[in-house]
Amino acid sequence: MNEPILKVEELRTYFDLTEGTVKAVDDVSFSLSENEVIGIVGETGSGKSVTAKSLVGLIAKPGRLAGGRVFFKTPEFPERQKDGFLDLAQLQGDEYTKIRGKHISIIFQDPMTSLDPLYTVADQMTETIMFHQKVNEKEALDIAVEMLDKVGFSNPRERVHQYPFELSGGQRQRVVIAIAISCNPEILIADEPTTALDVTVQAQILELMKDLQAEFRSGLIFITHDLAVIAEMSDRVMVMYGGKTMEYTDVYTIFENPMHPYTHALLSCIPRMDRRDQVLEPIPGQPPMMLNAPNLCPFLPRCQRKIERCLKELPSLIRMEDHYIRCFNPIERSSASRRGGKHA
Repeated sequence: MNEPILKVEELRTYFDLTEGTVKAVDDVSFSLSENEVIGIVGETGSGKSVTAKSLVGLIAKPGRLAGGRVFFKTPEFPERQKDGFLDLAQLQGDEYTKIRGKHISIIFQDPMTSLDPLYTVADQMTETIMFHQKVNEKEALDIAVEMLDKVGFSNPRERVHQYPFELSGGQRQRVVIAIAISCNPEILIADEPTTALDVTVQAQILELMKDLQAEFRSGLIFITHDLAVIAEMSDRVMVMYGGKTMEYTDVYTIFENPMHPYTHALLSCIPRMDRRDQVLEPIPGQPPMMLNAPNLCPFLPRCQRKIERCLKELPSLIRMEDHYIRCFNPIERSSASRRGGKHA
């Protein structure tokens, strides 16, 4: 595997409320290499989106980065780098604007909240292009048209002057993707980009993102709660629950030999066409309350494999060969997993 361009270590993002502290992201670690896809999966409220926003300084008060490091390989701020990496967690305010959009771009799930209905596509695309690439308005418009062509628009020279309300949901999401790739970023973050789209359009957008990611060789962080999408898109997978990294390994191992009880429970909830005798097993209980959460495994109340030690302390994220897991009583790996899968 290539050297990582992003290394996230023990990231923590907290929200300080009058009732107490919500640890939305609490000890999340992973890395991303060029031309690699990391899938982040988990239930609603597990901290996926907050993790993405934490990487590029989009956490607003009462939220704050409470700890951790986000090392990113970038030419920006050379005087503050160590071994070619800049710690994004140390940036302040407007300093993020040199990174966000140019080196790391985010595609959000609802294009209608990402696009301003009062401005044309051209206005919104050229603003980003002119700011980061230092070109004039005509050159920026030419780049915008080229990007719309790349994401599959017919007559992009005409479509670029339309307003968002004149476009379909799939077209609006293609505009958001075009904006994200317009400065050729090293990393794309896709935060459930197909949630607001129908199934047919979802497939088209996913195929488009795979093609663009391969063309630009960007690292891609793909956030979703849909395990079928994770299987289709990802090279490696991080499973989150209660704001924590619970399991992290290659996509083959996650589906064939999950070690964490939560990952195993997630997969047991999904029907599989190749297992006609499969009995679906819902996860008992409710997701954890994140306000003033105890310093224990967040999956503890719902776990069928808890042991006495689980009631006393929080397990650390430990490495087992190429597999990272946070559990005192993991499910034993099979010999097939130890031999390695297609992504090993």
